[in-house]
Amino acid sequence: MTQKIRIVLADDHPIFLSGLRSLIQAEGDLELVGEALSGIAALKLIRELQPHLAIVDISMPEMNGILLSRRLRDETPSVKVLVLTLHEDRAYLQQALDAGIRGYILKRSASENLVQAIRAVVTGGLYVDPSIANYLFDSAPKRTEQRSVVGVLSLTEREAEVLKLVALGFTTKEIARKIDLGTKTIETYRARGSEKLGLRTRAEIVRYASAQGWLANV
Repeated sequence: MTQKIRIVLADDHPIFLSGLRSLIQAEGDLELVGEALSGIAALKLIRELQPHLAIVDISMPEMNGILLSRRLRDETPSVKVLVLTLHEDRAYLQQALDAGIRGYILKRSASENLVQAIRAVVTGGLYVDPSIANYLFDSAPKRTEQRSVVGVLSLTEREAEVLKLVALGFTTKEIARKIDLGTKTIETYRARGSEKLGLRTRAEIVRYASAQGWLANV
């Protein structure tokens, strides 16, 4: 029998927490092992239970989700963190990525995206809510030495475009025709983007694209 994904939830809004609980309990491969209403309580619970994943609200009393994520990154790196938030601006997303989170979901779309995000994060992906995923490419940092920031931030716009088309099933020749570039150039963009993200096969590119929400509206 496949091991279930063990999850701890942390949110200070009981009604929203109840909705998240229902989403998780409806999935046979997910197991809710603990709940907390504050950052401090969540930290204690996660230390004790060592779940696969912690789903935390950014805005919580005693310790917010960003600070909690940093503590978990340092103390329990095996526990992946997915944050839920009302904040749609780039600054919050960047803070969360810097804190080591692997998933960033807007509360308004949690019912649609949470389960997909959970599975993507647990299997090693990075999931950003599709409605703000473009922030990952806007004003992308040019610094190559900053490896603590998730690899997608160092992709160029063209590398991201090529990888998305690869994930959609286009061949190198078809991509070259589609964006009016030579096949060698397309191969270069694919190789560079894949190397930055540590992706070795097309299947891994597809999983990554799905986790990013690139394929959501195709």
